[in-house]
Amino acid sequence: MSSSRHLVITGASSGIGRAIALRLAGPNTTVSLLARRLPQLEETAALVSAAGHSASAYACDVQDAASIRAAFASAAAANGPIHGLIAAAGIGGSNTPGEDDRFDALVSTNLTGTYRCIRAAEQHLAAGPDPRHVVIIASILARFGVAGYTGYCASKAALLGLTRAYALEVASKNVLVNAICPGWVDTDMAWDGIDGMASGMGVSRAEAHRIAMSAVPLGRMGKPEEVAGLVAFLLSKDAACMTGQGLDPNGGAWM
Repeated sequence: MSSSRHLVITGASSGIGRAIALRLAGPNTTVSLLARRLPQLEETAALVSAAGHSASAYACDVQDAASIRAAFASAAAANGPIHGLIAAAGIGGSNTPGEDDRFDALVSTNLTGTYRCIRAAEQHLAAGPDPRHVVIIASILARFGVAGYTGYCASKAALLGLTRAYALEVASKNVLVNAICPGWVDTDMAWDGIDGMASGMGVSRAEAHRIAMSAVPLGRMGKPEEVAGLVAFLLSKDAACMTGQGLDPNGGAWM
């Protein structure tokens, strides 16, 4: 790997994306941070800067193809060719059939948005022969279904198909493409899910959390920093022969 690299991280305004930005930024790594919520994104950039590293923030709505193209072009113009894309932008929650069905929003954000980010990164990819990387944040719900989550499950499962197909497209160029399928991770999105469970079952948040963790052999949520550590591994020399894979940090909830 070259001595200096430029990584683009989508969904970096909070949660797993923010943790990835903080983990990957370093003396020889500049991170470009993309998300819809610019104030929160700038908070992530400030945290990276406070650690003594370089970060730039770019507003980007992954449901908008023009917004994606503009953000990636700006990032490449400012920070140079892209050595890696970590696609962590996404939305969660349930969807129900009818006038207010969120299926299209879930798929257009989680699947189509990720695909468009990959194609935008392609236009600014650093030259080889060292590995370049795409890491897609999917979900444990790419592995099994949950009633009421047809949009989320479908979009996240489709990301695994995208990972495999795109890995084959770019393998000859030594671009490594992998996905991570986290289980419960201690983020605002996860707690929104717990609160939804509590409301649906008529129990307290604490009881809903207990019920959710009863399906996790390790008995706890993962930490955003643990997912970030797995991303760091995938970008390291130790993973130079890994592509087209889905990795499952989920406390044993799916094996």
